[in-house]
Amino acid sequence: MMEGNKRSSSFTGREPWLVLGLACLVIHLIFNGGYGIFRDELYFIVCGDRLAWGYVDQPPLIPLLASWSHALFGNFLVGFRLVPALALSATVALSAEFARTLGGGRFAQWLAGLCVLCSPQFLAIGLLFTTDTFQPLTWLACGWFLVRLAQTGEERWWIPFGVVVGVSLLSKYAMAFYVVALGIGLLATSARGSLLRPWLYVGALIGAIFVFPNVLWQQAHGWPFLELGKAAVNGKNVALSPAAFFVQQLLVMGPLAAPVWIAGLWACSRRPQLAVYRAFPIAYAILFVFFVIMHGKAYYLTPIYPTLLGIGAVAVERWLQNPRWRRAALGAVAVSGAIAAPMAIPILPERAFIAYSTMLGVAPSATAADHQKLGLLPQHFADQHGWPEMAAQVAAVYNALPPADRAKAIFLGLDYGQAAAIDIFGRPLGLPPAISGHNNYYLWGPQGHDGSVLIVLGPYSEGLLPAYGRVEIVGEINNPYAMPYETGPIYVLRDPKAPFSFIWPRLRHYD
Repeated sequence: MMEGNKRSSSFTGREPWLVLGLACLVIHLIFNGGYGIFRDELYFIVCGDRLAWGYVDQPPLIPLLASWSHALFGNFLVGFRLVPALALSATVALSAEFARTLGGGRFAQWLAGLCVLCSPQFLAIGLLFTTDTFQPLTWLACGWFLVRLAQTGEERWWIPFGVVVGVSLLSKYAMAFYVVALGIGLLATSARGSLLRPWLYVGALIGAIFVFPNVLWQQAHGWPFLELGKAAVNGKNVALSPAAFFVQQLLVMGPLAAPVWIAGLWACSRRPQLAVYRAFPIAYAILFVFFVIMHGKAYYLTPIYPTLLGIGAVAVERWLQNPRWRRAALGAVAVSGAIAAPMAIPILPERAFIAYSTMLGVAPSATAADHQKLGLLPQHFADQHGWPEMAAQVAAVYNALPPADRAKAIFLGLDYGQAAAIDIFGRPLGLPPAISGHNNYYLWGPQGHDGSVLIVLGPYSEGLLPAYGRVEIVGEINNPYAMPYETGPIYVLRDPKAPFSFIWPRLRHYD
């Protein structure tokens, strides 16, 4: 390995983890304010403002951080999104360091970190406040701890492993699937000897303590997250064949990263340096099959790739000895990442993006994960458009109502994005808090409103119209860049045909 270090030292005299981590942070500080706030970010802020140990669709950590960030930075998006930018920068830096820990020289470190930095999926994770913000970092940290345990024989590495698992579970439940798959993989290695020692159980207890209040919250509310999962399996998510799911992995991770993570799978399976390596391809295979069967979205698998890229980069370094070929490999990854970057983060104005994606032949539906009609932009960009304008138009409708109607009127969001936009952007315009039957908004209830005067919008509101005696179209939202179901007529509904206590439970939808 010393020879590999010597040959690759010409790439740079600086530490790869530092250069790549700072590069990632600078990219996101420049471009993270390119469009507007994301639909889910609005919802997380509202959830965090109503802090609880859990919510219908996520644990409490991301809403808490989103609420704090919004309180600190307001609508200044670059500041608001500093947490995801820092989390991804740490993931990039740790990926390079992980390759070094595995014995990789500078080329392996550059290759691993650059593959993570240039991944379209990870670029998008560094852009938005979502439940995926910490997943690549925490999954990679778990892999790091297992490797260090195998290298040193120090069982106390199960302690930080448990801490990271617990924190990760407070941001997204997906870590539970990884831990189960990884545990099955570890049973096939000598690491199963940890079952006979106390430290694994100490780590498991620490992780359980972190997540226990959230489990109690889910139990107290009838396990709504399980109902949410059933909706995804039973039609909400696009069902992909194994081949299509694999193709999606190539698209979201970047095609030139594929030889590296595939090399990682190979190196883990064929005479690995450490027996613990075998756990990773087993976990990968289990998760791949599980997500295909359960109609999981393609990106659900992506947090495992930094681990595989670190291992694969070390293998590629052994195989690729020629310095020119090494430079060419790094250059190709960087160029492909630059080409894909406008598809992941808002580098280009909307019209320029549409022209660019058309030139590349990439339709908005290329990586669509839901059965939703798309407009001119892919959903992760479309959902960053139109929210302040929507709140302003609803406020104009509300303020134009006769005083008697305005006293009773409330905006009913057909999804949490609409409701959260009113809660955040409508508050300064004098709008009362919104209500909705979507996810955690349903648990917050109608907040004392009798539903006698409702303001609703969009095509999905049409199912509610027959429940009211008077239906009036009072405006229209027409944003070409927003999701189609977030545009359409604005209705005022009066004279409900049934008490709102009868209508409200029928508005509930967990999806």
